[in-house]
Amino acid sequence: MTTVEKEKYKCLLPSLATGDEDEEKEYMGHSPAMLLEPLFKQSSCSYRIESYWTYEVCHGKHVRQYHEEKETGQKLNIQEYYLGTLSKSTDVPTKNIEGQLTPYYPVEMGNGTPCVLKQNKPRATSVLYVCHPDAKHEILSIAEVTTCEYEVVVLTPLLCAHPRYRFKSSPVNAIFCQALPGSPLRPSSLSQLDQQQEELLRPHFSREDHSPLREEAYTSTHKPLAVGGQAQVTVGTTHISRLTDEQLIKEFLSGSYCLHGGVGWWKYELCYGKHVHQYHEDKEQGKSIVVVGNWNREEHLEWAKKNVARTYHLKDDGMQKVKVVSHFYSHGDVCDLTGKPRQVIVKLKCKESESPHAVTVYLLEPQTCQYILGVESPVICKILDTADENGLLSVPS
Repeated sequence: MTTVEKEKYKCLLPSLATGDEDEEKEYMGHSPAMLLEPLFKQSSCSYRIESYWTYEVCHGKHVRQYHEEKETGQKLNIQEYYLGTLSKSTDVPTKNIEGQLTPYYPVEMGNGTPCVLKQNKPRATSVLYVCHPDAKHEILSIAEVTTCEYEVVVLTPLLCAHPRYRFKSSPVNAIFCQALPGSPLRPSSLSQLDQQQEELLRPHFSREDHSPLREEAYTSTHKPLAVGGQAQVTVGTTHISRLTDEQLIKEFLSGSYCLHGGVGWWKYELCYGKHVHQYHEDKEQGKSIVVVGNWNREEHLEWAKKNVARTYHLKDDGMQKVKVVSHFYSHGDVCDLTGKPRQVIVKLKCKESESPHAVTVYLLEPQTCQYILGVESPVICKILDTADENGLLSVPS
């Protein structure tokens, strides 16, 4: 290979062997059904709220579609259809899910509520379990593929232990090159490019805080961004320049560093002590935002008098450690179904990770337009034990 500067190199193209064969041999005795067995044994259910219908997937049991109505002075009226109950699954195909060819494990559920439009044949549903390492068994989507036949996609981390069910991303293979006699070890143009990138990422401002800086590799959620001559990182709505742990905690507690997450159509944003937003970004329509709740300290304190805002668990050494802190956010956007403002209980948990920006966010809706938002982050790990009896957090001393 010869560069434009006439520098010559001998390059070896990489082998495309993936190494998956050994992993697949290791898991020959671990079927997808075995991996999902803990989920089925727990008798747990996942829910997805649409504008009118609520969809319930009780894993390994049934899929149900229902709507609840309660008028003043009357008993609760439930309109429901069983879309399928458990039957044996057959094969393990792949499906284009959100633009990516994805392997899944299907569980076929038949014997649902009879369908009038199909001569009273029972409704049936295919539940497609897809690997997602940070999921909480959320329902990604539900669709009626043909009359009274449905397809539900559920994200679960359990399948990720099996190599055949992981996302098949295109591998990036290194090409190894050796300089031939008379050529530099690295092409001159490549060396110049490295210098330019290093200059771009160097902070061009003085710091009053001379504490050591955390050096972090940029990942897909850390995009280098030049703002006013400063090399910064966009995380949520905040620009962060290689912050130390203490600085990151202060940014979070001030509401400047917001946590983002979620799977499927809706994503969620928590700005601590400010708000909880549900949003969807579209290239053509822009960003649609629903305010799930706003922070009001006095209303949270009233809520904390009647509810548990701080829970503990015992460590191996017998010491108590804060496990979950709960905060109440109210006065969100008015809900069309109830005519009342949305409100949400935010449950903050520790998520151990080498990256301080690794976040898991999931939303539950136990009652119409009343939510529970679970948020797990390494930043939270460092401040959980500062929680007072009302669950309010502070900078560690």
